[in-house]
Amino acid sequence: MPETTKLQDRPCIPCQGGIPPMRAADARAMLPAIAGWQLNEDATKLSRTFTFKNFVQAQAFAVRAGDISEIENHHPDICYGWGFCTLVFYTHKIGGLHENDFIMAAKVNAL
Repeated sequence: MPETTKLQDRPCIPCQGGIPPMRAADARAMLPAIAGWQLNEDATKLSRTFTFKNFVQAQAFAVRAGDISEIENHHPDICYGWGFCTLVFYTHKIGGLHENDFIMAAKVNAL
């Protein structure tokens, strides 16, 4: 896939496991492409909290993020409540980050 393709336009390619997770330096290098997201301390997970005016907006966003995740077959941990929705992406099969996690973060940003 050409490097000029925006992350949000790339498909998630199912990870079969058996590969190492992304190196922390590589994850940090990709982070500027997904505004608002942050890495956890050991660079194995991506997270972002979105804020909203009320519960209904937060819930609707959680559903939309869940829908795109189901389409791409790459699912985050989602937590929402009154005025917030937090998403955490990582690739369970490899116990860390994969390019798919960054692709999904970009797709969620595009919502």
